[in-house]
Amino acid sequence: MISPWDRWYSTSCCLCCHVRTGTIILGIWYMLINAVVLLILLSALNDPVQYRYHLTSSELGTDIDVMDDANICIATAISLLMILICGMATYGAYKQHAAWIIPFFCYQIFDFALNTLVAISVVVYPNTVQDYLQQLPGTFPYKEDIMSTNNVCLIFAVLLFIGCILSFKAYLIGCVWNCYRYVSGRGTTEVLVYVTTNDTAVLLPPYEEALAVPPKDPPPQYMEA
Repeated sequence: MISPWDRWYSTSCCLCCHVRTGTIILGIWYMLINAVVLLILLSALNDPVQYRYHLTSSELGTDIDVMDDANICIATAISLLMILICGMATYGAYKQHAAWIIPFFCYQIFDFALNTLVAISVVVYPNTVQDYLQQLPGTFPYKEDIMSTNNVCLIFAVLLFIGCILSFKAYLIGCVWNCYRYVSGRGTTEVLVYVTTNDTAVLLPPYEEALAVPPKDPPPQYMEA
């Protein structure tokens, strides 16, 4: 009987490339995104007056700093950690070290769980979508048109968008998991060959060991009487 993990196992991913190549591309892409975010955060730390975003009093009635220095430092640390995790996954896929891929795979599971909780919160509390739209600044494009849309249609559109994102993230998780299985499988040195009959299953040794013939003992020397 084929297990579910073996049923979905494949060595190819999108664009007909290998799962190792796909994992390397994905790791480099995540590193580039987090590097851009890190540069923006470092620029905000160097020049807080220019990059700090203020909500005007006409919008919320108060002057609130959305990003203060503490939040920027936390976001910078998270970006550095993400660059490290993505670099480990890229190196592990390239050098075929399965253990280096595990942190990136765990991050994907955590990110997928967070997005799933967002989808559940939209279903359980549908008014959160309208509350979020009201908190957007007045200069946000098409804000009034979006808020005038029917609440059911708006929730359906949000759930459809989140569902597409979750499907894509699940596919990427499967690609990284298949890469981990491929790399860990390549690392094993023992090869087991099973010969199955109707009643029994015989375990044969590896091919190299089967070809290795043990040396025979030399015959005893002939002794004359």
